[in-house]
Amino acid sequence: MTSVGITSYGYHLPWYRLSRKTISAALGALGKGGGAGDKAVAGYDEDSMSMAVNACIDCLKNTDKKIDGVIFATTTAPYRERESAGIIATALDLGSGLRTADFADSLKSGTSAINFACDAVTAAGKGTYLVCGADCRLGSPGSADEMTVGDGAAAVTIGNDNVVASFEGSFSLSYDFPDYRRLDKDRFLRSVEERFVREEGYPKIIPQAVKGFLKKYDMEPKDFAKIAFSCPNAREHGTIATRIGFQPAQVAPALASLTGDLGAASPLVNLVMVLEDAKPGDNILVVSHGNGAEVLYFKVTENIDKVSNRGRFQKSLNNTQKLATYEKYLAFRGLLALPIFDDIEGITELPLVWRSRKEIYALHGTKCKVCGTPQYPPQRICVQCQAVDQMDDYAFADKKASLFSFTIDYASPNINPPLVYGYIDFEGGGRFVFELTDFDPGSIKTGMPVEMSFRRKYRDEIRGIVGYYWKAVPKRD
Repeated sequence: MTSVGITSYGYHLPWYRLSRKTISAALGALGKGGGAGDKAVAGYDEDSMSMAVNACIDCLKNTDKKIDGVIFATTTAPYRERESAGIIATALDLGSGLRTADFADSLKSGTSAINFACDAVTAAGKGTYLVCGADCRLGSPGSADEMTVGDGAAAVTIGNDNVVASFEGSFSLSYDFPDYRRLDKDRFLRSVEERFVREEGYPKIIPQAVKGFLKKYDMEPKDFAKIAFSCPNAREHGTIATRIGFQPAQVAPALASLTGDLGAASPLVNLVMVLEDAKPGDNILVVSHGNGAEVLYFKVTENIDKVSNRGRFQKSLNNTQKLATYEKYLAFRGLLALPIFDDIEGITELPLVWRSRKEIYALHGTKCKVCGTPQYPPQRICVQCQAVDQMDDYAFADKKASLFSFTIDYASPNINPPLVYGYIDFEGGGRFVFELTDFDPGSIKTGMPVEMSFRRKYRDEIRGIVGYYWKAVPKRD
């Protein structure tokens, strides 16, 4: 029987970091806790949706993009009623003939989505599912949760062709454990007393789940090369693994110490982190926590050595930009009043977005059938040879690109000044002006390589619309 498992993987960690010491210094006596290290912070133009798309782009590089289903796991979907997975599939230009589903409202939704995808491919005997997890949660200012949570995303494809890590089994626990919660209109996380979660949650539920798995499959801790699990308390993270019987060398680093607790994305990011260093034959356990726990068991195959550019994850942890002030973070999250932006609106005509969805979400232009010139936005009359209605559909989002010219504008209103925009040249032809993001103004140069990144363009609270578009970011390893 052909094995089912992970056939490719990718991730997206925000460029920005916020030091926990910066939070403590800003809040003074109001701040709870503190601690060392940084947490990953989504940019002002990022949310769970945009991060998921960018993680999927990374995952689908060097694949044929033949996807049968898209599943999105999150607790922070931009819409309460509108399928996020459908928007992701549109942005990725995957077509409409596929299954889409959102797994939401639980921190273990990421592992639940992987479980579902593996079952679906196994039942059908074929197919490829794209599973992505992302979260952008908010702890209330001054709370311990604000210190803990971080932002990020990861994605994997599940199939039975060129599997890099075969899915060997799972074990699930379901508990209505009251650690985190939010009502419909809550903006910030609510949590019970921190000591209660520290004593009754992670250190009891995770060991119970892992021991249940080991008993189910008649295995022992020594049978595994790595175990990766979510626990926001770094000190408790190490003691949990020891309590189960794993040696320190078998335990993946505590993700919460590196990026903060990434919510539903944590187990997927943990999985990517382990696969980056895995060897053929390694047995891997990935454990989620939230309303119970789930354990996923993968065996690494020889195909792992064929994955290009492995080792990027560790580099991305170092290639970051620190936010200088806590106030900048508050502005990013919309928690600091900025009256200058009150009159700025985006394209809120949903019928227009629907009609132009390939142009806006999938970054499609046209290519002249007569002279072969790509052009964006879509044209009826070729800008080069003036042929009329002789156009083919043409995708730009996945093309290599470079910066032809740029402008740095310190006068335009922007949450993260300065505003930088410029003309982007695409490999194979095509030029258009885009905003640049995630950059150091002093490092921008004409001719520098860039890549397109899916970003949140606006959030219209009055009309209940979140708009997305593409920006250019400096290409990083």
